[in-house]
Amino acid sequence: MKKRCLILSILLFGLTLSAYSQGRFVLQNKEKDKISFKFINNLIVIPVEVNGVPLSFLLDTGVSKAIVFNFINLSEDLNVNKEEEIFLRGLGEGESVKALKSKGNIFKIGNAVNVDQEVFTIFDASLNFTPQLGIPIHGIIGYDLFKDFVVEINYSKKQMILFAPEFYERKKCKKCEVYDLDFSSKKPFLNGRIKISENDSYIPVKLLIDSGGSDALWLFNDEAKSINVPDNFFEDFLGRGLSGSVYGKRSKINKFSIGNFTLENVNTAFPDSSSVSFARKFKERNGSLGGEILKRFNIIFDYQNRKISLRVNSNFKSPFYYNKSGISLEHSGMRVVKERNNKTVNTSYGALSESSQKNTIRTSKSFKYVLAPSLSIVELRKDSPAEKAGLKLNDIILRINNKDVHLYSLQEVTQLFFGHNGKRIRMIIDRNGVQMKFQFLLESLF
Repeated sequence: MKKRCLILSILLFGLTLSAYSQGRFVLQNKEKDKISFKFINNLIVIPVEVNGVPLSFLLDTGVSKAIVFNFINLSEDLNVNKEEEIFLRGLGEGESVKALKSKGNIFKIGNAVNVDQEVFTIFDASLNFTPQLGIPIHGIIGYDLFKDFVVEINYSKKQMILFAPEFYERKKCKKCEVYDLDFSSKKPFLNGRIKISENDSYIPVKLLIDSGGSDALWLFNDEAKSINVPDNFFEDFLGRGLSGSVYGKRSKINKFSIGNFTLENVNTAFPDSSSVSFARKFKERNGSLGGEILKRFNIIFDYQNRKISLRVNSNFKSPFYYNKSGISLEHSGMRVVKERNNKTVNTSYGALSESSQKNTIRTSKSFKYVLAPSLSIVELRKDSPAEKAGLKLNDIILRINNKDVHLYSLQEVTQLFFGHNGKRIRMIIDRNGVQMKFQFLLESLF
């Protein structure tokens, strides 16, 4: 079969593709199904079975086709047929990424099954989101699931409910608000309002609903609409897309409103224009609404009727915190650690199943040696408390605040950097085989 190369685009995790005929998800002999999810760094991770192999996928609203990251040679286990070569381009300033499209794959999510799912497999080993989240991430799915069901996301219970549309009846909810969804290239957009500073007027904005983004708000600079970076900001690493790292400015805006819901002092990122140039080709788009705001609601997505229902949950009034250390961490390989026999270590890095997650090397009467993920500094903000203290890129953290770092999850370590002003962070790190001690105080830049 002759291959043809297409240039397509992914916006962070959002994917725009031409419409291809394919199967649909259906619930097996049920009107609805509840599926528990993991919530890591404001992102939803759901169990997905692909051709009989259990995997973990990010649930990203608006992603039009399923993607598998082949960083552990999954294609052989999945029996994926390679039919067509595609090139994908995403956020960041790098090059397009090669992927292979295949049809006829069987996807199972809870009791929902699609026997003819189209999949795009990326073979670039560097495109691996597992190190950033600390648990295996094998792929992304979104629109293909949302288009076939009414989908309720209960962030409070960490539960997703799939409703067969023909049986779904909207319950009366006095505290809920229902809004229209707009779609562009199969991505859902919601209208809101922003107030940059206290003395400014409200500005209407159209935002991509991006559950695949962990920040609260991304706004695109737009002089014509008076969407400008506030005077008080700092330069920072914003994330990693398919085409490389994304940098920009972080600040806070005075208010963000959807209908009658208003949030104050909202963390807002303004990505560099070069990293989001393709995203801005949809002229009406002013930015993205990410997981840090979405988690404050329990949400019902009804793509077929172009509606979204929001109800505030217990997270709604939580303050907006941000990383005050200047450090971004990732898992970077494995290291041997020594611990007492009454302790256990979860080493789920890159594992396909729970049964393969522990790797014990040697056991004695009092101690055992286990493999644990290394935590490495992969981004370091200039003039941040961590940089001023002398920490450097590629330093491996061994202990933090007098506790072995392998006893924390990656998310737990990162959360330490979101603490109050003046909180002291103590570290022991490994730099090229030499252990060194550092400490610094968390500082607010606002």
